[in-house]
Amino acid sequence: MDIIQDLNKVFREVFNNPEINVTSETTSNDISGWDSFSHINLITAIEIYFDIEFTQTEALSFNTVDDMIQSIINKVNTKKR
Repeated sequence: MDIIQDLNKVFREVFNNPEINVTSETTSNDISGWDSFSHINLITAIEIYFDIEFTQTEALSFNTVDDMIQSIINKVNTKKR
């Protein structure tokens, strides 16, 4: 599983921008249109794509894409058990 590649697909779809290329250091300041409303849409799209659920605290605590990646990895690995 290449999470960053998968996240790029989700980001491109949510922000309707095929040019987006996120890295682990990407923040909301780096993506045009990434505001509180689109953050909710992004979190929902990530949950659907990876078949996971974030708590409200988790969803609000992500400062970088790497924060998302670490949470996704933890949730996917926990789910496999």
